[in-house]
Amino acid sequence: MSAIASLPEHHQPLGRLSKEPRLAKRVAIITGASQGFGQAIAIRFVEEGCKVVLVSRRGCDATMKILSTIEGVANVDDIALDVKCDIGKEDMIKILYAKVEEKFGPALHVLVNNAGITRDTLLMRMSEQQWDEVMNTNLKSAFNLTKAVQRTMLKARSGSIINMSSVVGIKGNAGQANYAASKAGLIGFTKSVAQELGSRNIRCNAIAPGFIETEMTEALDQKVVQEWRNGIPLKRGGAPIDVANATVFLASDMSAYVTGQTIHVCGGMLM
Repeated sequence: MSAIASLPEHHQPLGRLSKEPRLAKRVAIITGASQGFGQAIAIRFVEEGCKVVLVSRRGCDATMKILSTIEGVANVDDIALDVKCDIGKEDMIKILYAKVEEKFGPALHVLVNNAGITRDTLLMRMSEQQWDEVMNTNLKSAFNLTKAVQRTMLKARSGSIINMSSVVGIKGNAGQANYAASKAGLIGFTKSVAQELGSRNIRCNAIAPGFIETEMTEALDQKVVQEWRNGIPLKRGGAPIDVANATVFLASDMSAYVTGQTIHVCGGMLM
């Protein structure tokens, strides 16, 4: 049995709309929503009553299909919009934003900057292209989208911006100089945005996931994976829903007095 399948029941999605939705009457943009963290976040947001805009370069057909199976969702097209977009390009952001307004109106309450890629190699072998690709997707896209949505949030004097960082952005990792720099940059960006927009009741926080088990980790040498688990105080890897639940917290009024912070979802890997 995989570590994911053996997780306790409260680590599984509800599979239905929440009876007391924490994100009712809200609209959220979620980047990198085709799989992994982004997909889990989209599921939990819809379960909590939120309308979602799913953004990725390839489209989010799989995520849309899962959302359509949630109990209480009569028509997935009423609560979700799938947009193919390269958010590393500023001109594409304008097109994205126009589609969001056409579908859900001018209001936007939550932005989740989750898009991320890796181009791992040692620094001596890393090309400028590998550096730029990671920076454009992981960091520049967050700049582009945050700059675009802040105008709407400023008018409403309300909003929550959530940036997906990583423990690698805090402690570094050999062979990931580009990835670590992009994720560390997101933390600095988060703190600066929180200071700039806080007086308008717009909050900005980051999440730093640690070792999260997915289908990809199941394909690795399980002895190596177990060694990773043993090095974590909770003695297990996390699941995408652990990250998604932290994101729900930061998107909702439960975190109304939290801004400029980085929440470590890592089982105690970093303390």
